[in-house]
Amino acid sequence: MKAIWNGVTIAQSDATIVLEGNHYFPPESVDRNCLLSSNHRTMCSLKGQASYHDLFVDGNVNPNAAWFYPEPRDGYEHIKGHIAFFKGVQVVE
Repeated sequence: MKAIWNGVTIAQSDATIVLEGNHYFPPESVDRNCLLSSNHRTMCSLKGQASYHDLFVDGNVNPNAAWFYPEPRDGYEHIKGHIAFFKGVQVVE
């Protein structure tokens, strides 16, 4: 699977985890040069608190377009640190 935004592949892996229709990419498969820290957080009643990254590609920013669970709740430990995308990011094979 590939995650593409603004014509640039920002993540690529054959080992994504699919959960609730989202592909969670292993952290090492994501181009860290495309991620900016964000203070945005949300709470999922099942998985716990999600943290976010802004995407930065070719001078363009997509705020809070990547999320991950640094400390997921019991039963979701397998997605710890894995990164999912939305807000215009295409996930394709």
